[in-house]
Amino acid sequence: MDQINFLPIINSIIYSFLGIGILLVCYLIIEKITPEKTWHEIAQNRNVAIAIIFGAFIIGISIIISAAIHG
Repeated sequence: MDQINFLPIINSIIYSFLGIGILLVCYLIIEKITPEKTWHEIAQNRNVAIAIIFGAFIIGISIIISAAIHG
């Protein structure tokens, strides 16, 4: 019976957690440098403009992290 090579699967899991960690750190940095608390504005005050900007930020940072991980 052929053995399954688990190295690509393990690498994918490691890089996924690394990317999520980097995204979380970037979010915390943005949260510190902005004058308003973004999550409070989005959830409590239902500020759609900040939600759109925040979504664009998350997508942009995710694309950068993905490109850096894939090389």
